Amino acid sequence: MSKTGLLTIISVAVLSLLALVYLAATWDSPEGTTTVVIAPPVEPTPQEESETPTSRPVNSVLPQIRIQPQQEPPPQAAEPTIAEAPVEVVVEEPEPAIVEETAGPSIQLPSLNASDGFVFTELRGLTNGAAVVSLLAEDQIVRKFVVFVENISRGDFPQTGLPYKPLGQEMPVRNIDENLFVMEDVAHSRFDSVVDTFVALDTDAAMALYRLLSPLFQQAYAEIGFRDTSFDETLERAINNVLETTDIEGPFQLVKPSVMYLYADASIENLQEVHKQLIRMGPENTEKLKSKLREFQERL
Repeated sequence: MSKTGLLTIISVAVLSLLALVYLAATWDSPEGTTTVVIAPPVEPTPQEESETPTSRPVNSVLPQIRIQPQQEPPPQAAEPTIAEAPVEVVVEEPEPAIVEETAGPSIQLPSLNASDGFVFTELRGLTNGAAVVSLLAEDQIVRKFVVFVENISRGDFPQTGLPYKPLGQEMPVRNIDENLFVMEDVAHSRFDSVVDTFVALDTDAAMALYRLLSPLFQQAYAEIGFRDTSFDETLERAINNVLETTDIEGPFQLVKPSVMYLYADASIENLQEVHKQLIRMGPENTEKLKSKLREFQERL
């Protein structure tokens, strides 16, 4: 081939290449939406945690940094202190105190419902105790005593449920007319035996028995609604109420509108029931009773 023909072929090839470049640059894309599908990311394979939590993944472009644990500085030894030599002290042992065994053997109290036999047995062991037992009610003696004391502490005097047996003697009176009566002086003597029997009790022994029976008295007191009140305080109020009575000179005129005698003098009839009962007992018996109650009050 001649040199002219070769140049011609090269020129044609160059022109064809330029035409193709021009067409590619000026070609418009067809109208419509082109959807590009992106492949889902590939989850990295979990790698075992390195011993150091601050290490980077293997494929990280950042340089790996390993943090060495900071060691605490070694404790400094404290300066030695020189203790003083101990001083020998001689302690004299005290002589053992001599304790006198005054408490007797423990006594198991019965239940409140079964306490009558126990109470009567203990009372008979007191000086003149058997005579006291013969005057008392035969059953529920603890409960009746508690109710009696509670009434006296309020100035009342119960007519039923008494802790002692009734006297069985009517009040001796003499008529002034069909509606007015006068109490005979011998009316006081009905209470002589009862008061003398009570006064003859040994005060210390009786108080010791009262202390022994205190849990039963307190239980019976709670049964009638006084759960937060000490029966000792109620007994002391009852004694004070008796001691505060005043002596009134007789003779005492009476009326009998029903089955019971009443004082004709309104100033006497309006007194507390316990005070009117002491008037019926007479001044001598009342003074004996007060003297004995003062002894009990000193030991409460």
